[in-house]
Amino acid sequence: MTAREPDRAPDGRGAVRNLNPERERAILGAVLELLSEVGYDRMSIDQVARRARASKATIYRRWSGKAEMVAAAMHGMTVEHRPLPDTGTLRGDLAAGLPVFCRIYERKHAIVLGLLPAIRSDPELGRLLHGHMLRSGADEVTELLDRARARGEIGDEARVTTLVEVTKALLWHRLLLTGEPLDEDFVARTVDEVLLPLLQAG
Repeated sequence: MTAREPDRAPDGRGAVRNLNPERERAILGAVLELLSEVGYDRMSIDQVARRARASKATIYRRWSGKAEMVAAAMHGMTVEHRPLPDTGTLRGDLAAGLPVFCRIYERKHAIVLGLLPAIRSDPELGRLLHGHMLRSGADEVTELLDRARARGEIGDEARVTTLVEVTKALLWHRLLLTGEPLDEDFVARTVDEVLLPLLQAG
């Protein structure tokens, strides 16, 4: 039997020890709760350990510190959802998938607002969160575009990175700047006026 390669740290540097999935969820859940309650600066490893009923040694075996835990918790909010549906068309997949990410980003909104001051003062936190933002959603979008290519709806020039970056920019623009809702009208206009033309150009 081949040993499973240990997970990598959020920044891709070095291996970290795997935890029991339930234990890891409890710790990351405690991180999200404390971020909402007291914010990043006032949150401590001790508080996370008490809230999750875990030892500090367990936490430090998995993450190097608070910044890595927060990046992992934010990543968990993105990946923990039901698989995006295969509707049989590119437009259908986009229209069904975008609301899933709207709800995820609405959940992240308050936490991200609370993290903004810390990101300015903690370059490591900013770097880790930036890496998370670039990665999150890429696997789902890759699968969606692969299906569209197989159906002949788009060509090989359609890029996952472009679609992910544009979609995230639109979501954060609404959440952080305009305060407008991520509603059905937003989804329909974004799919028909931005995403489909972007993917089908050329």
